[in-house]
Amino acid sequence: MHAIRRFALQGRKVTHGIDLLSPVLSLAIRLYVANVFFKSALTKLQSWGATLALFEYEYAVPLLSPQAAAYLGTAVELVAPILLVLGLGGRLAAVVLFAFNIVAVISYPDISPAGVKDHVLWGWLLAVVFVYGPGKLSVDHLVTRWAGRGANVERSVPTD
Repeated sequence: MHAIRRFALQGRKVTHGIDLLSPVLSLAIRLYVANVFFKSALTKLQSWGATLALFEYEYAVPLLSPQAAAYLGTAVELVAPILLVLGLGGRLAAVVLFAFNIVAVISYPDISPAGVKDHVLWGWLLAVVFVYGPGKLSVDHLVTRWAGRGANVERSVPTD
């Protein structure tokens, strides 16, 4: 029985060590995906005329005019990655980019199989952020901790 306890204790130590990596992995996922979308926005801005032409003749974005799609798409790719990196409204930023990612795949009929694989990878990574949240290295986590402390202080104040 003593050997089983030692084994369990060692297992807990290993698990604790792995748990310490979780916030770093969450941040790495957010940085990776945000980088992809933000660079895409910068490319669009560098050659705005070409971007408008692509939305006019190549991309078939449903429900929007090509010009509106170009402006909205570029804005999403500029703002959402910043929020994702900061972990500010992290889940919201992840779901916005997830939906944007789907629209991008649907709207471009000539996407290569390798391009589809990239979009699938980004979609899964964004789904992880959406389901698990942005992690401890995020503004969301700091706000939650701060709000929790405020709630504890309010509860501990005696009322007359």
